[in-house]
This record gives sequence, C-alpha cells and structure tokens, in this order.
Amino acid sequence: MKEFIPRLIAWELTGSCNLKCVHCRASAVSERDPNELTTEEIKNTIDNIASFASPILILTGGEPLIRDDVYEISKYATDKGFRVVLGTNATLITSEVARKLLDAGIKRISVSIDASTPEAHDEFRGIPGAFKESLKGAKAAQAEGLAFQVNTTVTKRNFEDLQAIHDLAVEIGAVAHHIFLLVPTGRGEDLKSEEISPEEYEGVLNWMYDMQKKMMANGKPPSGHSHGHGSGMFMKATCAPHFFRVMDQRSKEEGIDLEMEKAGFNAMTGGCLGGTGFSFISSTGNVYPCGYLPAKAGNVREKSFKEIWENSELFLDLRNPGKLKGKCGRCKYKVTCGGCRARAYAKHGDYLEAEPYCVYKPTAWKE
Repeated sequence: MKEFIPRLIAWELTGSCNLKCVHCRASAVSERDPNELTTEEIKNTIDNIASFASPILILTGGEPLIRDDVYEISKYATDKGFRVVLGTNATLITSEVARKLLDAGIKRISVSIDASTPEAHDEFRGIPGAFKESLKGAKAAQAEGLAFQVNTTVTKRNFEDLQAIHDLAVEIGAVAHHIFLLVPTGRGEDLKSEEISPEEYEGVLNWMYDMQKKMMANGKPPSGHSHGHGSGMFMKATCAPHFFRVMDQRSKEEGIDLEMEKAGFNAMTGGCLGGTGFSFISSTGNVYPCGYLPAKAGNVREKSFKEIWENSELFLDLRNPGKLKGKCGRCKYKVTCGGCRARAYAKHGDYLEAEPYCVYKPTAWKE
C-alpha cells in the first residue's frame, strides 16, 4: 500500500492580519485570538511531526509576521530538518526583517500580487498603498538575498490580467509564480460572484500549460533559483488538480512526451494533495486537509499530529480514489487529478462529491 507522508504543511500562526483582502481564506481579523497555539505548543507539534516526516513548512496567517515568535518558530523547525518558507503580504518586510528571517532559516517568502496595477491590487487587498508596500517588501527581501515568489488568486476581476501579472513577477525578480484558483470559503464565500466560470478556468489552465511549454522550449528547467528572466520562471497551479488532466490531453494532442521532472511537475504530482501529501494546521490547532476545506480531522491539543495524519477518517477517505462520487468517481483521471475536494465541499457539503469546476466529461459518465 502506498505510504502517505506529509510533504507540505501550511501552518496558520495567527488569524490576525494588517490587510482586509476580499478573498481571504481565513476571514482574517485585526485582533489576535487569545486561543492561538503558544510557542511551546507549536514546538511540541514540530517535534511530533519530525518523528516521522521532514516536510516543507509554510508559515502563514493572517499575517505571520504579526507574531513576534515567528523567528523562533522558524529556527526551531529549520533545526529539526524542515525547509521553512513564509507566506506573507510583504508589507511588513524591511531589510532588518529580511535579515532576521534569513537568520531564522526562512528559505523563501511568497508575496501575494493580484493585479498588475496598484489601483486594482489595492481594491482587492482592502488597504490603499498595499501594492506599493508589498513590492517594497519584496525588493527589501531580494536585496538581502531572501528569494521570493509571487502568488496570484484568480477571480473574474483579474483573470484577463494574468499575463501582465506574470510579466510583472518576472520584471521584479520573483523565482516562481503560483496561480491559485479561488475556492469560495472563508471571506471568499462572499466572492461567489467573483468566481470565474468552468470554461474560463479551463482557459487559465491551458494558458499555464502554454507558459510551461515555452519555459521547457527555452531549456530553462524551473530549479527554483531562476531570477525570473524570460519564461524560465517556475509556475504552479494551486487548487487546480485538473491541470494534470489538461497536461495529459494537450501533450497527447501535440505528440509531446512530457518530461515531468524537467517541467517541475515532480513537486506537485498527484492532483489534490489535501490529506495525501499536504495538511493545514490552524492558529488554534485544528488540522484540515487544506486551508480551504473546513472539514476537521482533529486538533493537536487533543491528539498528536502523527495520530491525526495516520488515523483520521477524513484523511483516510481522501486517500481512497475509489470513494469519489459523481463524475469524479467514474473519471480515468481520478488518481492523477481527483478534483478539488474543497470546491466539492463548498458546493455539495460533501468532500467526496464531484468537482463542480471541471468541464471534462468522462466517457463512462452520463449526466
């Protein structure tokens, strides 16, 4: 039987944030929750995770830099052998903060940019000047030798701006560009009108395929150390497992033998990683398959992370493609794609139901 080990863990250090982004997964607030995990509780859970895995640890929020123990936590996890990265809006990053992050073992930061113009970005982020401050923070990090990637959440208001946002990411020296397809949870529930259609979604995934192909044609494998010249930048589709189906269809149509490793796809094989290679820990210790799927697997104050990871019924369900329902259950891509379980949950209240944002119709499926 396949062994499931957590390769990526996103840890929401705090639900508090200095911005008010309209699409926020966490519905972040300005005040910190008094029930947040303490430094000691976090270290104990890191010890437990280190007993059986050595994942990439994404320290996120809210805005993780609001916690003054973020450096201590990062150093502790780094010393345990984790590769630690930071998800931030970068508005709080100065040269001094960047140096402290490097000293604490942070290998990379991600900076969210959701428009190619300051006006559109600031409207999305809810605070005037956010665009300028985020770019300033990214440049401060870069100047100190701390690599950054750009994250973009795709909505109706920016999906036609994606190429311009990508060009901006290249221009400012990002080492990667991660494209997040909106999942309507948290504050994003109010954004259902912002969701692009399944057809537009398919268009975004085909655009990403074309960008990756261009990168491969240029002979620039996305090592993660590129400084964003040309199309050598690594791109990743997040919350879009059907990218694997698009890749398979397009490469077969074009007679291309996709070298998965060269394309950088080895880092994200297997479609939705929720509960199979990825997990999310909330600021109060709740464990979820991902930050967008609000079905709880357990809490680290009640059980160890290892016990939750290995024995939770929710995670065991997600590791069994045979349990998928609707057209996902009849689809030949159910192992390599599997659909977004968070979107299925948001639409049907059942994380095993069919992914609602996929246009593909399996031959074995009748509506």
